[in-house]
Order: sequence, then C-alpha cells, then structure tokens
Amino acid sequence: MPRHVAIIMDGNGRWAEERHRPRLFGHKAGVESVREIVEVAREIGVAFLTLYAFSTENWNRPNLEVSGLMTLLKSYLQSELRTMLRNDIRLRCLGEQDRLPEDVRSVLGQAIADTSACGGMTLNLALSYGGRSELVGAIREMARKCQEGSLDWNALSETDISDHLFTAGQPDPDLLIRTGGEHRLSNFLLWQASYAELYFTEIRWPDFRKQQFLDAIHTFHLRQRRFGRTGAQVTGE
Repeated sequence: MPRHVAIIMDGNGRWAEERHRPRLFGHKAGVESVREIVEVAREIGVAFLTLYAFSTENWNRPNLEVSGLMTLLKSYLQSELRTMLRNDIRLRCLGEQDRLPEDVRSVLGQAIADTSACGGMTLNLALSYGGRSELVGAIREMARKCQEGSLDWNALSETDISDHLFTAGQPDPDLLIRTGGEHRLSNFLLWQASYAELYFTEIRWPDFRKQQFLDAIHTFHLRQRRFGRTGAQVTGE
C-alpha cells in the first residue's frame, strides 16, 4: 500500500463544458469525488493523502470562477469536519494561506485546529500552492538561518530542504495521480515527487471515484520501485 498518495484533481471545467454547463458545475461535482476518495483512502490504509485543490496560478482564472471555488472550499470544510473527526483524519494545508479570503482562512484554521489530534490519516489540501514558490520560501528561510548562524550552509543536506517545505515531517508521495488527460506535474510537489510513481488517466475528476482510485493503487502494486538500483538487486532483497 502506498503510504502517501498525491492527486492532481484535473478536468472539472472540461467535464462541465462537455455537458454544456458552467465550469462551476464541474467543480461542484468534483467535491463529491473528493468525499469519496478521502473515504476510500482512509478505508484502505493510506496514511497521507494530498489533494491539489488550488494552485498559485489558479488566481489568474476569472474572478467568478475563483470566488465560486472559494465558496465551495469553505462549504466543504464546514460540512466535512464531523466526518474527518469521526474517521480520525487530520487536516493540513500546503500553500500560501495568507492569500485566501479571510472567511476561508478562518474556517480552514478552525478545521486544522479541531483535527490536530487525529492520527488515522493526514489529509493535505494544497491551496494557493506552487512547487517553485515553495522551494523559494524554503531557500529564503534556510538563508536566513545561515545568516543567523543556526544553520551551516556548508553542511546543508536534502533533509534540510525537506524540513523547510510545507510537507515537513511527512514522507514523500509514493504515488502521484493526475486525472483529466494531461501529462504534466503543473508545479505540484516538484521536490517531493522526485521518486513518485506517476499515474495519468483520461478520466475527468468528477468521474474519478472508488473503482478508479483502486485501479490506480493496483497499478502501483504492479510496478517495481528501484530507486537507482537494478531489478535484480530489488528482487534479491
């Protein structure tokens, strides 16, 4: 079982457009997929689930779509809090929270605080998140510590970088899923996904449900993770 699964939830807008509906209709349908996938991941024993909900680039979308997405996010957090508590799910946020609307930040902060003691699964919502800006922030923080003398620049390691990312303390993703037919990372977990198994599907996010998630997990089981070694070395362990 992959310990950490990350998902780029793509295709909501196109799913709606194919049905001659507004893009926000697709985002609303996508919320149902979020609920189902979170539930299935918890059931089968995934320890960390990271969902790419809103990127730093998404702020460039039409104002109506952005405000609709923020409303959906707030509604989801309010409606799912009891479910997260009941299923022992801890909520975390990856990204620039200060860019979110004040009312969304308030609800998000409360949900994070209320679920902080949960230990069954960690649900990371990547909100106003960008992999490059995350790395820039980590480098700035490390530079500041080096200047202060609390960090030795000559002794910096990969672990030091990981410890200054939004995912500090969490394992890197084992499996990264992207729905919607695109085949790129789109600035998502650029450092953390360096050895993740990538799974791309044409299925739009609103149609990605339990069976599709289990299919992705099954594909992960069939892959051999070598991490630079030969296949013979891995099978000989």
